Amino acid sequence: MLKVDGDNLKVFALSSNEPLAQKVADELGVPLTNIGLQRFSDGEIAINIEESVRGVTAYLVQSTVDPVNDNIMELLIMIDALKRSAVKTINVVMPYFGYARQDRKARAREPITAKLVANLIVEAGAHRLTTIDLHAAQLQGFFNIPIDHLTTADLLASYVNEKFGDKDIVIVSPDHSGVSRARDFAKDYGWPIAILNRKPRPNKNKISEVIGDVAGKLAIVVDDIIDTGYRTISSADALIEAGAKEVMSCATHGVLSAHASQRIAESAISQLILTDTIQLKAEDMSDKITVLTVAPMLAEAIEAIQNQHSIH
Repeated sequence: MLKVDGDNLKVFALSSNEPLAQKVADELGVPLTNIGLQRFSDGEIAINIEESVRGVTAYLVQSTVDPVNDNIMELLIMIDALKRSAVKTINVVMPYFGYARQDRKARAREPITAKLVANLIVEAGAHRLTTIDLHAAQLQGFFNIPIDHLTTADLLASYVNEKFGDKDIVIVSPDHSGVSRARDFAKDYGWPIAILNRKPRPNKNKISEVIGDVAGKLAIVVDDIIDTGYRTISSADALIEAGAKEVMSCATHGVLSAHASQRIAESAISQLILTDTIQLKAEDMSDKITVLTVAPMLAEAIEAIQNQHSIH
């Protein structure tokens, strides 16, 4: 059991991922703090904190996933409610940070929406942010508050080693930008890595070559987000064609939009390993999908923040 002073710490859950928030609270040995959340017929959100929180340190668990904009608005309103309730500090625990892929101007006259969302969170009154596997680590610089950036590489790699460590494994980056992630995943177990070389737009899903030896191996494609699933499926097809014996996929965030789970179920991928940073819908679950919890990782981070010692 982690050691925290339950009288000075409160954990709050909003709509995006209440089961994960409950697991985090259980790891810390504290109850979730009661809040009333109401949606009016016109879509407006109203929040009421149903017990005194004066002088406490608040930890607010909310992933900004679909419905992204509603969840962001919930978060901002809750931060304001906490600030007006005289809490000591407001710590946002955001397992998945939506809009993270809109982090630069790719074309003229485009916004940098990730920076806008960061500004909104800070201006609303958050004092600190804890998040997991940002799409780009540089996004930490968008926040003018302390940020704790956690990674699931050890969690996922440990599971793979436990379940499949007796097989001939190669870790695969789905493109050149993900090579660092693949290396971090592979480093503790000495697994080799391979890279999929993708043609530039407009054929962005077309793989021109597999760099590395995958023949006869269990190829594990490592990514941060699986959204529509097209990149994951095209990766599996290319690896099978290159001689891989089996293909699995690991990712931190299972967005699984636009019937992605159905496409993956019908694909060459034998297993998809995700974490619960995003609560999967019941219809997205299948025999191919395994979900690992990040609750212990988040609880340990909260304990470290609360007791003022290093997370890493």
